[in-house]
Amino acid sequence: MKLKKSESLALVKLCCRALEDKKAEDLRVMDVSEQSSITDFLVLATGTSSPHLRALRIEVEKALDSANAPIVGMEIPQDSGWMVIDAFDVMVHLFTTDQRERYALENLWKDATEVSVSKLLAVPKKQKPTVRKKAEPEKPKKPTKSRIKK
Repeated sequence: MKLKKSESLALVKLCCRALEDKKAEDLRVMDVSEQSSITDFLVLATGTSSPHLRALRIEVEKALDSANAPIVGMEIPQDSGWMVIDAFDVMVHLFTTDQRERYALENLWKDATEVSVSKLLAVPKKQKPTVRKKAEPEKPKKPTKSRIKK
């Protein structure tokens, strides 16, 4: 079930927002569409503890469910420090700090294009509405001396 790139990015944005809300650390997004045949985006995040990783995973699941995005699979080994959520075109990897350094997926996918998370999550500035001045009714012309009848 291949999504359009804009749809995949929308899912990435949902996942990133969920991870930001739960205080994930070192959040990064890699566009691996040119290097991988199984996914388009990797979302990488670090949790501070096993309970924090679990909270991050649950929040990502909720975000994907809210978008009706199918979750193909999850790898949640007990106390491994690395969890994977596979949603076809978006794959979310959650690590403890130690496991993030150990597996160094950023280095493994160094040829991928990194997507700016801050730009992805930036709220567009609201444009100031253009205020149109109401057309003022024409004022009656003052009679000039030539128009004044005596």
